[in-house]
Amino acid sequence: MRDIGRRSFVTAAGAMATASAIGSNAYATGHARDAATADEYVDVQLLNITDLHGYLQGAPGANSVITGTGGKRHTVGGVAYMAAHLERLRAGRRNSLFFAPGDLFSGWEFDAAAFADEPTIEALNALQMDFASAGNHEFDKSTVFLREHMERGRPFPVVGRDVSFTDSTGHRFRGANFPYYSANMVWHDTGERVLPPYNIVHVDAGRGRRLPIGFIHLTAIGTESFPGSYQPQLRTLDELETANRCAAALKSRGVNAIVLSMHDGAVAGSNFESGTNPSGPAYELALRVSPAIDAIVTGHWHCAFTMMLPDPKGVPRPFVEAGCYGQIINEINLRLDPVSGRVIRELTTSVNHPNTRDVTPDPELKSIADYWAGYGARRARARIGTQTASFTRRRNAMGESTMGNLVADWALWAGGRPHGPMDDRGGHRNVPAELAVIALAPRVGAAIIAGDLVRDEASDGVVTFGQAWNAVGFGDPIMTVTVTGRQIHDALEQQWAPTPGGGMSFSPLAVSGNVRYTFDATGPAGHRIDPADVLVDGEPLDPARRYRLAAPSYTLINQDGFSAFTGFTEPVRHTRDFESFVSYVRTRRRLSPSEPNRVMAKNAHRPGAHVGSVAEHQQLLQADAHHVPRPEVALRAALTGDAEGQRAPGGFQVPC
Repeated sequence: MRDIGRRSFVTAAGAMATASAIGSNAYATGHARDAATADEYVDVQLLNITDLHGYLQGAPGANSVITGTGGKRHTVGGVAYMAAHLERLRAGRRNSLFFAPGDLFSGWEFDAAAFADEPTIEALNALQMDFASAGNHEFDKSTVFLREHMERGRPFPVVGRDVSFTDSTGHRFRGANFPYYSANMVWHDTGERVLPPYNIVHVDAGRGRRLPIGFIHLTAIGTESFPGSYQPQLRTLDELETANRCAAALKSRGVNAIVLSMHDGAVAGSNFESGTNPSGPAYELALRVSPAIDAIVTGHWHCAFTMMLPDPKGVPRPFVEAGCYGQIINEINLRLDPVSGRVIRELTTSVNHPNTRDVTPDPELKSIADYWAGYGARRARARIGTQTASFTRRRNAMGESTMGNLVADWALWAGGRPHGPMDDRGGHRNVPAELAVIALAPRVGAAIIAGDLVRDEASDGVVTFGQAWNAVGFGDPIMTVTVTGRQIHDALEQQWAPTPGGGMSFSPLAVSGNVRYTFDATGPAGHRIDPADVLVDGEPLDPARRYRLAAPSYTLINQDGFSAFTGFTEPVRHTRDFESFVSYVRTRRRLSPSEPNRVMAKNAHRPGAHVGSVAEHQQLLQADAHHVPRPEVALRAALTGDAEGQRAPGGFQVPC
C-alpha cells in the first residue's frame, strides 16, 4: 500500500471489484467508497446515456422494465423523468459532464422519426448534452444530414415537410447545441475522417486552475455495411489501433485523464447494477486498449452493466453500458491529481442509475415530449394521397399480392430517384434501377411490409401520412446495385428450397411491374426457372448482361435469405424506406392496385406439381397482447442468432 492524501487505499489488482461490490456501485478498490471525502483531489462526474433512439415518451414494450439487484424491477424511460434525475445527480457538482456513446437519434418512435429526428435533438439540448460519439444509426441518412442539419441546423427542402419543423418553442430547428465525434469513421477513398476524433474538456481545479480530460470516440466497426447505415462511401478503422493512436496523441498534448466513449458493446449479465461474465467486442478491447485510458463507456448492444476491468497493466478501470431507450443514466466519478491531472484510479467509482418514473417529471422536458406527441398525432392524420381500392398482403397461389406489387413498384421508383441536397456526393454514379424485388415472406427475419393499406370508404379513399409510414419499412435504405442476369435468375430460384420429408418451402419475391416470369411447378428446387421465361421490359433475361437492381439494403446483403445478390457492385444508396414510401404516395397521388399477373406457373396441373409452402413468421406478442414493435423483432432475432442479426468481427452478434 501507498499513501494517498489522508488515507491509504488498496492498490493491488486483486482488490478490484470485477462485479459490483454492493450491487449498486462498482469500485476500483474495496476502499474507494470512502473517497467521497478525499477533497484534496479534483472531483469529476461523468454522466452518460446510450442508444436513446428517439424514445422521448418512454422505453417501448418490455424495455420499460429493467431488473436490478435481488431481482428488483424498475419501470423506466422518458426524457422528462431523465431530466429530473439528472438535476438531482448534478446538484452540488462543480465538474459534471453529460455525454453519450451514440445512437441518440434515428430510431422508431413515430413522434421523433416522423420529424427527421429533430425532436430528439431538442430534448437533448434541453437535457444539456455536452457531446456525443456517432453511433451506426447517426449515419442512417448521410454525413451531410448529420453534420449540416443535425449539428448545425441547416435547412433542406422542403422546410416543414421533410426537415426544419417548428419545435415546442415555436422556432424552426436550429441544430444540436453539442458536437458529434468519431475517430474511426473515414471516407472510403481518401481515409480522411468524417468527424473529429476526440475532444478535450478542461475542468475546474479550483484557484483559477483548469485540468484537461480527453474523450476518444469510436463508431461500431462495420457500420458502413449494416443494413440501416449502409454507406458504401465510408469505412470504419480498427477500433483498438484507433483508440491507442488517439490516446498517444492526447498524452502528447499533456492530457493525463482519458475516457473512451465507444459505440460498441458487450454482454455482462442481467443485473443492470453490476456486471458478470462479460463477453463481446468491447470487452475484448477493454482488456487490451492502452492503459492511458482511465474509463471505457460503451453502447450499441442495448445491455446494462457497470463493473471494473483490469487494463493491460492490471490496474482497474470502469467498463460500463447504460442500456437503451432512456432506461439508465450511468455515473462515473473520477478523482484527478490537482497538479498532474492524472486520474487516481484507486478512487474511481461507477453506478448505473435507473431512470425511474416515480419522480416528478421535469416540466420543460415534459412539455417537449408532449408537444411532439401531439404534433405527431396531427401529422399521422395528414392526407398525402388517395387509393381506389385496398392493398392487402393476401397472396394468390403464385405468391403475388396487391400490397407486394405496390411495394415492388415503389422500390423501382425509389431506385431511380436523383440524389438531393441531403445525400452525400461522390461514390458510384447514380444510374437508375431497371427492375426491383421485394421479399414478401423472407426465409429469415421480418418482411418489409408491415401492414395493409385498407381503403377508408368514409373519406373516399384518403391515404394518410401515418398509414403510409406504418405500412412499409424498417428505417433501412433502398439500394440500387449492379448485378448480372445470372444473379437475378439465381435469386428467383432461391424462392424455393427443399424441406425435410420431401416438401418444398416457398419464400416469394415481389417483382416490379416491368417484370414477368414463369416457373415450372414440377421442377425441383434450383431448377424451376428458365432465364428465357423471365422478361424485363419485354426482353428475356440475359444471364451475362449487367442490370441495375433496386432492393432494400438487407435483402442485398443476405439478411433475409437471398444469397444470390451478394457480390453486387456499384452500390448507390437512396432514401430510407418509410420516408421514401411516403414520398412515393405523395408523388403518385392516386394509387390503384395492379392485376396480379407478374408471376405464372407452367405444368401447374401435372402430377407432382407444387408451388411450395410459405412459412409464415408468427408475430411476437408482448405480455399485454400487443405486437412487439418491428425494431424489437429484429433485435430479438439478432440476440437469438437469427440470420437477420449482423455479425461483427469475432463472431459476436450486433443487436442494433
